[in-house]
Amino acid sequence: MNNAKSKLSGTSAGYKWLSVVILILLAIFFIFPLYWIVTGSFKDAITINARTPQWFPLSPTMENYTKLFSNPALRWLGNTVFMAVMAMFLTCLTASLAGYALAKKRFYGRGVLFTIIICAMALPKQVIVIPLLQEMNVLHLADNIWAVILPTVGWPFGVFLMKQFSETIPTEILEAARVDGAGELRTFFNVVFPMIKPGVGALAIFTFVNSWNDYFLQLIMLTTRENWTISLGIARLQGEMSSDFGLIMAGATLAAIPIVAVFIAFQKYFTQGIAMGAVKG
Repeated sequence: MNNAKSKLSGTSAGYKWLSVVILILLAIFFIFPLYWIVTGSFKDAITINARTPQWFPLSPTMENYTKLFSNPALRWLGNTVFMAVMAMFLTCLTASLAGYALAKKRFYGRGVLFTIIICAMALPKQVIVIPLLQEMNVLHLADNIWAVILPTVGWPFGVFLMKQFSETIPTEILEAARVDGAGELRTFFNVVFPMIKPGVGALAIFTFVNSWNDYFLQLIMLTTRENWTISLGIARLQGEMSSDFGLIMAGATLAAIPIVAVFIAFQKYFTQGIAMGAVKG
């Protein structure tokens, strides 16, 4: 019996160490492209194009960043950060309110409305780009950063996600808040919102990354060079200076910093949100 237990524990320890090794190798595999881009942004053209790769810049240079900032790169970055932050904030707010209403309120047409939202999740953005352009023209927002922000606010996936989290809230807690005299907004912000905060954190990351990387909508909506985002700017620089890999890597590094920062800031809530979703499922 003792021999069987020792064999089982030995096998379990072996699988544990194997899992750790595999996870480390996967982490290196996925982190290496980011590492190569960051280190490449500090290399000169000769080092980047050398046949023998230099894994770490022995003679780092800021020339690539100097050339990058000679273009309106900081303005592009500022446009992108403003766009992604506003889209994240507005989407989290509207999706939380809509998800809570769909989960905990009983009203006529609730099922039909939720079905429409589910169907909208399967609708490609390319299908509605012409109506979106016409709508932005009517609102006098053509070639404006808000033309990229507003279409993101009504994200059907965000409403669906927050509805699933809102359904986990006990109805008794909401009834107790109403008995205490709390109105709808006070109940939502003081009672509901703290309970669905992990879901909001997960949605914040999804929205920020989705808005930041939505190259198609940015390309369609923004035409003036000063209004470009960092993704559009890097793409144009890549077209104009296709052989200057150091400049392109510097732009990619600049574009990656805010995404990494947001993920680190919301990582705790993102992990909690995924875990709660797994337990609920």
